[in-house]
Amino acid sequence: MRHINKNPVKKGKIPFYKFKLFVAITLCFIMTSCNGQANNGYKQNVIKQTIQFPNLKDQISDVVRTIFQDSKGNIWFGTQNGAFRLTNDTLIHIDSIKSALGKGVTIKDITEDKNGIIWFGHTDGISSIDGEKVSNYYESDGLISNDVWCISSDAEGKIWIGTIEGICVFDRKNFVNFALPEGIRDTTMGVSSTKMVHSILRDSKGTMWFGTNAGLFSYANNRLKNISDEVDIPTNFVNKLVEDKKGGFWVSTSKGLFHLKGDSLTNITEMHFEESKGTGSVIVDSKGDIWFNCSRSIYRLNGEKLTEYRIAEGNYGPLTFQIYEDQHSRLWFVGYGGAYSYENDGFINVTKNGPW
Repeated sequence: MRHINKNPVKKGKIPFYKFKLFVAITLCFIMTSCNGQANNGYKQNVIKQTIQFPNLKDQISDVVRTIFQDSKGNIWFGTQNGAFRLTNDTLIHIDSIKSALGKGVTIKDITEDKNGIIWFGHTDGISSIDGEKVSNYYESDGLISNDVWCISSDAEGKIWIGTIEGICVFDRKNFVNFALPEGIRDTTMGVSSTKMVHSILRDSKGTMWFGTNAGLFSYANNRLKNISDEVDIPTNFVNKLVEDKKGGFWVSTSKGLFHLKGDSLTNITEMHFEESKGTGSVIVDSKGDIWFNCSRSIYRLNGEKLTEYRIAEGNYGPLTFQIYEDQHSRLWFVGYGGAYSYENDGFINVTKNGPW
């Protein structure tokens, strides 16, 4: 059964909450630091971008989990205070994305299907926005778990939902569970399970990819392949996967960053650091540079040159959960501490008042 609100999108003041979830969120999402010196033959420039840590009341939210730009150019922010839409320099809170008990949710992932409908995965199910209509879906509607971590759409318009209890697929009528091998629980994380799905990607050929606590998998032509076993990825915990323009994939894991092309796997972290450490978000920007994060450090890989950037205020600065490039080739870094863009070789704090 759909839970539909007829007047869901309301413009008004952006709510601010004390950062009472900081400890829990940090335990759940912080990745191990990528400390270490560059090996001989590779450059590693450390650039410290020191900015004033802002007053949290000015932020879009004190925790921004995800960012997404849709086909119409609207920018969506998924936060611990729900979803916000930026349209024509006006930021609007989407009031009607709610839990089954009518409470607010934390948005963890956002996607758009082939019909232009925006979908949200959050802490109490999934939600969609079609025009001005918001629909919320929960376990009571057939969802495998209300604890949703990632969401994507396939070429047919079906919605793939990754949760702490595995994957299910929604065809607008029914939720169907999708079987994956069971993995192991990550004891270094505050929230984990043997069936946890961290990310879902549809690549340029329409193949679906899954980063899970059982490794990396692909699915095409009704066939599921265990990529981790085929190329020997040295960890069960695969966090993120992105495709580049050369037919390869960049794989972020608990033991570092890898490049996958065909049946060849290259350990990128091992080439630049003395120790393999966990990485989180990763993107390939429009210039072909690879951006990834480890704890509070952000790295850019350009060929063999690795550059480290830090947003810092004393020993604490914003903790990046996602790196994203918008349609104007502007880079965004969102996480604990709000939203930041990277322009003219510097980080700019983007608050509820912009700059947009």
